[in-house]
Amino acid sequence: MHALSLNNQNLPYPDPLHPIVVHFVIAMVLFSFVCDVVGYFTRNVRLFEVSFWNMFVAAIAIFLAVIFGQFEAGLAQVQKAAQSTLNYHTVLGWSLAAIVAAIAAWRFVIRNSNPRKVPPAYLGVATLLVCLVFLQVYLGSKLFWVYGLHVEPVVQAMKQGVSP
Repeated sequence: MHALSLNNQNLPYPDPLHPIVVHFVIAMVLFSFVCDVVGYFTRNVRLFEVSFWNMFVAAIAIFLAVIFGQFEAGLAQVQKAAQSTLNYHTVLGWSLAAIVAAIAAWRFVIRNSNPRKVPPAYLGVATLLVCLVFLQVYLGSKLFWVYGLHVEPVVQAMKQGVSP
């Protein structure tokens, strides 16, 4: 078995891919939510269609984000202090993948049964989803900005045995 050749960030490619894909997912989930809320109050049915397609694509892309996240987390040299945050971020990431897929499926059923309305219950669940997404953003930000996962100076310090 050949070992991966890793760069100064402990990655086999130039930059982490997880944040790139995950920011795409975050934007699509939030934009879907905004379109549904605005569509609900303005009765603009075109916004419901935009919302559906954003949630549909987010449901696919979130699995890519989670897979890249798992791969990159496996390559990271994680400080003991960061381990619980990383574990929580991982569990919430997989949970969000399932939740987004379920909500996208529900949104598909809503779209097929009555494309001119979105029930308040759906908006309530979508609000909870947005809250979970914000929690996940907080955890991911903490892993990068506080613990320096895949940040070159931190990776180099860890390789030299220095705890950052």
